[in-house]
Amino acid sequence: MTGRNAGRNAGRNKEQQDGPRDPRTTLALLWGEQEKPTRGPKPKLSPERIAAAAAELADAEGLDAVSMSRVAAGFGVSAMALYRYVPGKTELVALMVESVLADAPELAGVRDGDWRSAVRAWTRQCAHVYAAHPWLLGAIAMRRRLMGPCELRWLDTALAALEPTGLGAAQRHQVFLLLIGLVRNLAQQRGDYDAEEDAEWDRLSGELLARHADRFPALTKAIAEGVFDPAGIDPLDFGLDRILDGVEALVAGRE
Repeated sequence: MTGRNAGRNAGRNKEQQDGPRDPRTTLALLWGEQEKPTRGPKPKLSPERIAAAAAELADAEGLDAVSMSRVAAGFGVSAMALYRYVPGKTELVALMVESVLADAPELAGVRDGDWRSAVRAWTRQCAHVYAAHPWLLGAIAMRRRLMGPCELRWLDTALAALEPTGLGAAQRHQVFLLLIGLVRNLAQQRGDYDAEEDAEWDRLSGELLARHADRFPALTKAIAEGVFDPAGIDPLDFGLDRILDGVEALVAGRE
């Protein structure tokens, strides 16, 4: 076995064994607090460059296509060379999330105290990021986990936008979860949509309901009225308005 092949196999084995490590390692990478060598040649790569390249690959081919060896090949180096900067795919995905969330939500044009407009602007910008990077849906889990400064800034901005409501911190966080849940739900629908399958579903369902219309009268009536073709309805605006109306009612009730 040549040294080059040995290096490739070592990289492949390391990638296959990649799994959870000390969370402090991930935090140090996300926050740029990892120890940096004080001697030796200047590093040719950086975690940021590697994450940006991996995010581009995920944009083009999906998150499953991202591997240390695949990203390394884009730089013309071996997978083992990347492990000098990023311990494995777990940390790489966390850095990718930071990379695409680097641009903070812009609410500067919203009047002070106009929380509805601020929340609307935040949500639409968040939805735009998810639409531009569909792999985010799989990369960001809806549970407590380690986050970097860019991702935390999005959460911080959302909570700040809701401060004029006068709601408590826990309630504002629950509103944030409703908003991000709406964004993720619509992103999931986009990811699952297939025009050909949708057309086939319409045809088969139409034939089925035509035979069993008496068993599902409300559904049959709704389909006849265009339930699955809501012309003129933006699902993001519709869902967002319902959430904001609910928050407004909650605020009014408190007052």
